[in-house]
Amino acid sequence: MSPYSPRPTRSAGLAGAAAGAAALALLLAGCSASPSDAPAPGQASSSDASADDATEDTGAGHGKIEGAAEAPEPPLHLVSIDAGGSVSLLDLLDGTETELDDVRAPQEVSTDGRYAFVADEHGVDVIDSGAWTWDHVDHFHYYRAAPAAPGSIAGEGVATIATGMLSTAGSTGVFFPESGEAVLLDNGALSKGEISETLRLEVTPHDGLIAPIGEGALVTDANRDGDIERLRAVDAEGTETDSIACVDASGTITTRLAVVVGCADGAVLATPSDGATELTKVAYPADAAPPATEFSARKGRPTVAGLGDGSGVWLLDTREQSWRWIAMPERPLAASAVDDETEHLVALAPDGSVRVFDASGAETAATEPLITDADHDGQVSLTVDAQRAYLNDPASGVVSEIDYADGARVARTLESGVAADFIAETGR
Repeated sequence: MSPYSPRPTRSAGLAGAAAGAAALALLLAGCSASPSDAPAPGQASSSDASADDATEDTGAGHGKIEGAAEAPEPPLHLVSIDAGGSVSLLDLLDGTETELDDVRAPQEVSTDGRYAFVADEHGVDVIDSGAWTWDHVDHFHYYRAAPAAPGSIAGEGVATIATGMLSTAGSTGVFFPESGEAVLLDNGALSKGEISETLRLEVTPHDGLIAPIGEGALVTDANRDGDIERLRAVDAEGTETDSIACVDASGTITTRLAVVVGCADGAVLATPSDGATELTKVAYPADAAPPATEFSARKGRPTVAGLGDGSGVWLLDTREQSWRWIAMPERPLAASAVDDETEHLVALAPDGSVRVFDASGAETAATEPLITDADHDGQVSLTVDAQRAYLNDPASGVVSEIDYADGARVARTLESGVAADFIAETGR
């Protein structure tokens, strides 16, 4: 294993800037808080409610669970999974490594910043890294607990996972395309090592999604041919409460301001409002590039990167409800919006190099190629946090840690006892 040096702690400036926008994180998990940001579209002001009142309403206790210890900084970890399902958990602060129980051979791996969801054609295994951050309006809480394996969710077809802001409250959405089952998992139960489904809907099989919001969810609705035509907002019992046209819906992400779902003609922003869900379409500008079909960003940030078939990246600002196109010579393999004070955009170019762009779309830094074979059986993942980006090279089994704000410097090359065919960064 390579030697490790502790990461620097998050600066007070970054922590303060992020905390000021945290209110809707609680709201999207099914509670209300007092934000310093303006309310989201259609959201009534909650200035008469304190942050502590909001947390008490959820019963979540600032994100702490029995047996967890509070940490002074984000307890960042890297979950590595090889093509056969062997799992390793690497502490990015002190370099210690823990081998975990094997999981199914992955076809896709997703994360919410605490759990890794490992999917194949017949279900999803859940890995609990035991490391998470609770976003609490004007400050953060950080926790460590023993890693665990809560269990599995059955369904047919490689599932699409949609996560919320908080790992100990709200829900996680799991959609199985072949069986047409849309499932909500209770995050509170998941944090205690239990798989508890609060909702399972049977719909027309299609490549769809279920995205949690409040006590309910957004669910794609397809015709008999499996073509998606709209999004349905449903309550905790699965009863439809509203809907909106969303042809070819694909890709979802949750920010502090809204749940985002991509459509052929724009994106739907969903926000809780007086016990209901308000749905707003943000249309693409005229003569737009091809639509975004996947979204990525530093967790919770209001501006997200969208990738589709075009040679470039869409930036969707959920606060301003606007799109911006960043043209590039070729379509990136991956891209993620950091949206900090300098609004970095981090992208993986087809040659395997990581490139950094500023708010104007100008390239400010780049690495040498770090991917040796993008067609390997693993899943190339580019993930970002407040200070670093992580990129795995499935062909070599190593992970590059990149300081994107410092000239895209490769700060460390991380190796573990398990080849990093698939990775997930947790503790965020």
